[in-house]
Amino acid sequence: MQTSLLMVFVRNPQLGTVKTRLAVTVGDKMALEIYMELMRHTAEMTQKVSADKKVFYSEKIEQHDIWTEMNFSKALQTKGNLGQRMENAFRTAFEQGYKKVLIVGSDLYSLKASHIEKALQQLNKKEVVIGPAQDGGYYLLGLKRNLPALFCNKNWGTSTVLKETLKDLKTKSIALMEPLNDIDNFEDLKKEIELLKKLNIDVKTYQ
Repeated sequence: MQTSLLMVFVRNPQLGTVKTRLAVTVGDKMALEIYMELMRHTAEMTQKVSADKKVFYSEKIEQHDIWTEMNFSKALQTKGNLGQRMENAFRTAFEQGYKKVLIVGSDLYSLKASHIEKALQQLNKKEVVIGPAQDGGYYLLGLKRNLPALFCNKNWGTSTVLKETLKDLKTKSIALMEPLNDIDNFEDLKKEIELLKKLNIDVKTYQ
């Protein structure tokens, strides 16, 4: 066991249940294809990081998938809203003896292994590290101990999450990473030229 743990929250990739805001524009089938590509990218980037790694599924643990190939340990997210599920994952990790714990989502095509490695380094000096998302949320959170207040009284999935979180951290030393594009809707997708090319998506089709 290493002293650092990297946790990845994912949704089980099922038609009609992933990237629902994006699906409004591109349809369920394309939304699923995009999410599968985002998950593959996240697995490849996180796999390069030197830390223990664990993937948390939304519905059920998949036995044979990309996370199996990447040698991630696996768990199920607990019940509740996003904050409750994250808090539970952090608390469990610290109870297991980890000294530095990071969580990332699986919605970023701009995420690189270097972002996560830098975040782990920042935790040597700071109490908290946050990767702001351009939509007002965050794509990465790193802690050295559980801070339950961070996961309460937030409007998850809205543009106020980062602001509310930083308010809770007034007395803590924080490192802020570079803002990245979290792909939730069509406007977010249009910014990711490489992803559009890879999946052969012509944005004009949907305008």
